[in-house]
Amino acid sequence: MDKRFSNLFQITEEQAIKLLQTPLEQLEDKSDRYAAASHLVRFKSDRSIKALIEAIAVCDDQMYNQITKRKAIETLGRFKAEEAFEIICSCLGDHDCYTVENAVWAIGEIGTKDKAILNKITEILSKPNQNYRVVIQVLAKLDYHLAVEAIKPFIEDKDQSIASAALSAIIRLTGDNSYTERIVELLQSDSVNVRRACIQDLMDIKYFDSIGAIASCPVSIVFRLRAIRALGETAIDEGFKSFAEIEPYLDQVIRDHPNDLQLVHEYDQPPSLEFLINELYHTDFGRCYLATKTILDNYADVAGEALINTYKESAHNDYGAHYHVIKLFGWLKYQPAYDLLLENLFNNAPQFQKSRAASAIALGNLGDERAIEAVEKALITNIFDLKYACLMVLQQWNYPIDSQIAVNESDFLLPYKIQNKANIFPND
Repeated sequence: MDKRFSNLFQITEEQAIKLLQTPLEQLEDKSDRYAAASHLVRFKSDRSIKALIEAIAVCDDQMYNQITKRKAIETLGRFKAEEAFEIICSCLGDHDCYTVENAVWAIGEIGTKDKAILNKITEILSKPNQNYRVVIQVLAKLDYHLAVEAIKPFIEDKDQSIASAALSAIIRLTGDNSYTERIVELLQSDSVNVRRACIQDLMDIKYFDSIGAIASCPVSIVFRLRAIRALGETAIDEGFKSFAEIEPYLDQVIRDHPNDLQLVHEYDQPPSLEFLINELYHTDFGRCYLATKTILDNYADVAGEALINTYKESAHNDYGAHYHVIKLFGWLKYQPAYDLLLENLFNNAPQFQKSRAASAIALGNLGDERAIEAVEKALITNIFDLKYACLMVLQQWNYPIDSQIAVNESDFLLPYKIQNKANIFPND
């Protein structure tokens, strides 16, 4: 890891601006201006916005300046900086497709009703080699009905992530819900990118009846949980569903057992344990879940030691494999992993956040009630999935929970979980 680059993100706003204003030829590392534009997202101020606008204005075609320009546009979009609207719009005709993509996205974040600008964004759909998915999403977000005819051809695009965005946009812009099931079907795509994309598209159209299908989609828990929380909160708030209807799917996703997923991959013949453990490192979580299920079905009696070995060798430093190994220790009821699970319950490294909830669930599966105190301690957190997992485990152990936790809880869904399902200490 480049420690110099890591240290760059400890600099102040003033230092980041100074780097952004330094000519490329004067920099020791040519990527410093890009990193500065990225770092300034932490400092929304008039001077940061001005510096980012200037960085766009003086950009030439040199590669490092181009990537700085893209990042500056993105940061201004995250700021929703209206004062940058004009210069961002000027980038819609840029020769660099990634700059165009970021400009479209940033305009979507800032918002506009300007038909000339919306029409210019629509025209990008007729240009080759563009990110049509982002363009379509923004046109739908900005409610530009005149783009419908330009979007329609993309519902048959060979890139299913683009087709999914087009289907979602047509539904949002016309109210024609006949396309919804076509998006749901894409949750079973062979492509992990398509599965992730159509989850977002189902969120965009607020298709509450897709919650069950999303819960069973073989992608990372991060994508499923984000969608179910967003759809669930909106459905409850608008009176379409009750928490009792949402809760089983939240439980299913937090538990995250491969038997609860609709897996999209399969093996021609039973693989070796070595192969399956290597699959836990795959970037497509659909393959990781298939490997997990196969380990449970075929190697439950010998997998524990092999998982300990892979954890020590590599998984301790790979956030994806780390998560799956932790969950497997619980499903296998592998008692030698008890101390390791306790340790990871309090692992504060950001990349291993979802492994904390996995550790809580795994401890519950081990059934060792020595962990009650630790799980109760871990319950005091602002991390949704960790708190939810701890509640599930304490409920599993019939351990009472102080009702004051529900009173003080700011998350929309967690008070329902605490009040409706946990054993509660009565208020004195």
